[in-house]
Amino acid sequence: MAEPSTIARPYAEAVFRLADGGAKLAEWSVALAELAAVAADERVRAAVNDPSLAPARAAGLVLSVLAGRLSGEMENFVRVLAENGRLELLPEIRTQYDALRNEREGVLEAEVRSAFDMTPEQLADLVERLERKTGRRIKARVSVDAGLIGGACIVMGDKVIDGSARAQLAALENALKG
Repeated sequence: MAEPSTIARPYAEAVFRLADGGAKLAEWSVALAELAAVAADERVRAAVNDPSLAPARAAGLVLSVLAGRLSGEMENFVRVLAENGRLELLPEIRTQYDALRNEREGVLEAEVRSAFDMTPEQLADLVERLERKTGRRIKARVSVDAGLIGGACIVMGDKVIDGSARAQLAALENALKG
């Protein structure tokens, strides 16, 4: 069986082309986030994966949760996913859509794990330095990881910048062993 990311890719690319052509990238981002949240709900997942539930009813269930908040195109997209038995892919479709959008807009997502809470000024300074280094706009998600002891670890795509005290101690230990 194919991986969910492989199956979701054509849907994400189709939605991206539709949104990009209509200059509605932001609107589709919001809609996909809401749809992904609905699809991730345990009760909704159980219902849409019930083989006795007709695709039209599965689509209706998802659409009823977001009644009045989706455009006609967005509702049609949900119906297509339901017809193809792919509603459970909405979270992955959203992830891939966001990656396509970020690429188009020159945005790079950065996951910042810090040993301590960062002040808004510290975060702004870090983002500014990362933007200078990468030449792209940075969208940072920050979390606290006390296991780092001190400093921070930054992941941007396949690049890792580990400025944590734990990493520095490990490097010192390796140097002393060598």
